[in-house]
Amino acid sequence: MITMSPIDALWHLLGLFLPALATGVLAAAAAKGLWRADLKGSRWSRLALWAGGAGSLALLGGLVVFGRDGRMFSYALMVLAAALALWWAGFVRPRR
Repeated sequence: MITMSPIDALWHLLGLFLPALATGVLAAAAAKGLWRADLKGSRWSRLALWAGGAGSLALLGGLVVFGRDGRMFSYALMVLAAALALWWAGFVRPRR
């Protein structure tokens, strides 16, 4: 039986969710820079949380469907989910 230490489990979770969180942070920063006037009332942290959360859910969905992480389709789904979440949080339901 192979056991995993708590630090190994932490590294595995970071490896799974870090691409989604980094994509969310970078996408929110790019959106705030490109649509400065339109997203003036939306906080950057709110946009980053929405995009990072949606990307994380997409990666979890890819893990469930394919049985392992790191598939290119999962990453494409992550980018699409982050973009849709930014659109929703920034333009459809902005908190002003």
